This record gives sequence, structure tokens and C-alpha cells, in this order.
Amino acid sequence: MIIKELAVGPIMANCFIVGCERTKSAVVIDPGDETHKILMTLAQSKLTVKYILNTHGHFDHVGGNQKMKDATGADILIHAADAPMLGMLASFGASFGLAVDNSPPADRTIDDGDQITFGDITLKVIHTPGHSPGGVCFYTDGVAFVGDSLFAGSIGRTDFPGGDYNTLIASIKNKLFPLGDEVRVYTGHGPDTTIGMEKRYNPFLQS
Repeated sequence: MIIKELAVGPIMANCFIVGCERTKSAVVIDPGDETHKILMTLAQSKLTVKYILNTHGHFDHVGGNQKMKDATGADILIHAADAPMLGMLASFGASFGLAVDNSPPADRTIDDGDQITFGDITLKVIHTPGHSPGGVCFYTDGVAFVGDSLFAGSIGRTDFPGGDYNTLIASIKNKLFPLGDEVRVYTGHGPDTTIGMEKRYNPFLQS
């Protein structure tokens, strides 16, 4: 499995390219901005994008959907609860003083337990609401791409519309912890971590 990580945009959101080594089929998770960098990395790795996957609908994670879809023709997948946000990115970005393109609508919505297959890789969808109502994580073979649900030493904000602190804590403990301590966690901002590290040391998750 090929994993490429790029921090993009003014808020430095992590975008991930996940590719199948045999078939060179790939997905792009959270193309928030700077799609030229993402496309260059895809070209260098000779990968073909099958899906654009959104962990949630906030503009710093989906702001590049339009340009990525224009360049690749790939389908956009997001949870139904966050799908309406895709058409409101410009107004959300403006509240942060940033110019953001609205996204095309989702080609398909995804939900807990769904599977997304490209080449020899299958990602399992895990619904983890709390940071946003439709927040999801993608899991395969000991790695999880968690968006803004969980960070190294922290958790996602819950003060945005649709956020809820208790819901997020429950999502992490009930949906992510059972994946196993050795699972590598690729977060939406900042460094990677593991489930075991966060279970033991994350101050938000000790009670």
C-alpha cells in the first residue's frame, strides 16, 4: 500500500493519497487545497484516482474537491449528514477570511460499515460523529485515516455547528479504540499517532 501525506492550505490540513501498488489505483482523502501539489504527487507515483473521499464537510478538508474532480473525474464520497456542507464552502471560508470554492455535490454518500475498494485495497467506513454530524474515518490493514475526530494528544473541535463533545468522545472510545493499540492513526492536522498512544496519554480520553 502506498501512502502519501501532504499538508495543504492555510490551515495546514492533511491530505492523504492511498494507492494500490499492483494496480496503481488510488483514492485522495480530504483534498482541502493546493490541488496542484496533490496532482503532482499522483503523477510522480503514477497513480490513477478512483475516488475522492471526504472525512467530513469542513472547507479546509474539501475545498479542493472541485478542482480534483475536474482533473480526475473521480467520484466524491461523503457521509449524508455532511453532504449539504459541500454547497456552502464559500460562505464558511469567508467567515475565516478565506476564498474557497464550493464543491460539486457528492456522487455517492457513505455510512458506517460501507466498504470502498480500489485495486487490492478495501477501506472500511467508520462513522465517528462529534466534530461534525457526518464525520467518518477510513480503516484498512492497521491504519486509520481519522480526519478531525482524533489528533495526537487532542481531539477535534466541537464548537462548530453540529459538533458535540460527548458524542465525539463516545465515537473515539467505541469506534476507534477497538481497532487495536498498534493501529497507526493518520490525523486531519498535525503528526501521526497510534491508538495505543492516545488511549494512554491523550488527556481528553482518560476518564
